[in-house]
Amino acid sequence: MRVLGLDHGTERIGVALSDELGMIAQPIEFIPSHPVPEIWDRLKAILEATPYELIVIGMPRNMNGSYGPAAEKVKDFIAALGEEIAIPVRTWDERLSSSQANRVLLQANVSRKKRKGTVDKMAAAIILQSYLDSTQM
Repeated sequence: MRVLGLDHGTERIGVALSDELGMIAQPIEFIPSHPVPEIWDRLKAILEATPYELIVIGMPRNMNGSYGPAAEKVKDFIAALGEEIAIPVRTWDERLSSSQANRVLLQANVSRKKRKGTVDKMAAAIILQSYLDSTQM
């Protein structure tokens, strides 16, 4: 089962995909968060190139588990996504995914300039991999 992973951010939306077996997540790109019609165009192009059975979107939560303003933006995005794309959507806890992505990129000696464009898709892959790992148990 192929799964598409998204990390919705203020500036960029990170995109990751799973392999055909639904075991390994791979970062592929980021999509600028504005303008909105271009987001839908790009997501539709990705979904047309490869069929996916599920979209997993990172849901931001505070460290105490509560939801804040960022979660409301993601909920709005999911509602709009449902009107554009007819694939089931599941949210997944994304706490510390961007921090983890930054740490991985720092350990790989990726420059600050390159990290800016890479951290979002890496965070999407971390979120997706966490989801995939949970389904393997």
